[in-house]
Amino acid sequence: MSDIDAGYDGGHEDVDYGHYQAGQEHDALNQLHEAHGSEADYNNQHAVYENDHHADTSTNYEHGTHVEFDQAPAVHYEADDQTSYSHSGSEDDHVFAAEGSEHAHQAQFGELDALEKRFDAAFAEGTEFHGGAGHPGVASS
Repeated sequence: MSDIDAGYDGGHEDVDYGHYQAGQEHDALNQLHEAHGSEADYNNQHAVYENDHHADTSTNYEHGTHVEFDQAPAVHYEADDQTSYSHSGSEDDHVFAAEGSEHAHQAQFGELDALEKRFDAAFAEGTEFHGGAGHPGVASS
């Protein structure tokens, strides 16, 4: 701001007084909001399936007898006796299948809000007074 005084002459009958004032005003409003963030997720799952058990047994038993007899002039006799036995067994175990799953997630974000407002003003003002007649004059813009 500036002030200019154009003097005062107090020793004369005619009074001359002048005043001038001018200036500028600048004002600004700044507002800033900023946010950042992130998130991360991780998940895994694993499993094994299928457990089989088999057992088998087999037993076989056979018995046979054969008898033959003749009585003619020469006597004939025949006898057979036979036995057959068998046993077998088997057993097996089986485990199969593995499963796994995995999941990952990642996210990031950023946010920025900005507000700026500017105020500019200029002014000028002047006053003029001439004594003697007693009529003041005002000028302003």
